[in-house]
Amino acid sequence: MKIGIFDSGLGGKLVLDAMRELLPQYDYAYYGDTAHLPYGEKEEEEIYRLTKIGVDHLFANENCALVILACNTASAETLRRLQDEYLPTAFPERRILGVIIPTLEAVLESECTNVLMLATNRTVLSGKYHVELGKRNDKDLTIEAVAMSKLVPLIESGDVEAALDEVRSLLKSHATQSKQYDGIILGCTHYSLLAGGLNEVVGGGVTIFAQTEIIPEKIKLYLTDHPELLGKLSEENSVTELLTGNLESQ
Repeated sequence: MKIGIFDSGLGGKLVLDAMRELLPQYDYAYYGDTAHLPYGEKEEEEIYRLTKIGVDHLFANENCALVILACNTASAETLRRLQDEYLPTAFPERRILGVIIPTLEAVLESECTNVLMLATNRTVLSGKYHVELGKRNDKDLTIEAVAMSKLVPLIESGDVEAALDEVRSLLKSHATQSKQYDGIILGCTHYSLLAGGLNEVVGGGVTIFAQTEIIPEKIKLYLTDHPELLGKLSEENSVTELLTGNLESQ
């Protein structure tokens, strides 16, 4: 059985590459819903419907034992519902994991106390990061969430520098200059491509939390803690990929 990765577009491929670098022995399947991106401006029911289609494909057609919702918007809007309503009847022995809780765990494990989070509009509006933070915040960590709706289309089109310029403009604005952030969460897998450039912008003293670095390590720990799932994974170092935009163009 495989490890499945779902994303609204190509951003999750960064997670896939990072997963294969850390855990190369396993078989992977990637589902990128490029026909319907970006998810960050869609309504909750539409996000749930599209995510469920992708997850169902990974379980039914790719024989995945575990699916990671690499899309923060999908993790925020649909993860709990998929776990509670879909999984118990459709695939009760499988697992669906998101990226929000692992990201928060990484921030809480750091020395950061005042963090800026860049995310999609739907992720910010969902308040999911703050809900989960409230359940485990024992160090008075504060997170300020800012929606950056222009970033995903720019990154998907390959214009990473323009996306980085958008972040530079935000960091130079009065609203953020007056704050002393010691960490920045890149709250969308697409944004991980900005990590290197952002490090140059903010300099030392500010920790960049990129999910391409966080998620593989957390999944490795999860599999170690769940040997019943680990034992089901096949080890042929293979990867299959489906991009829905390619299907629509055929």
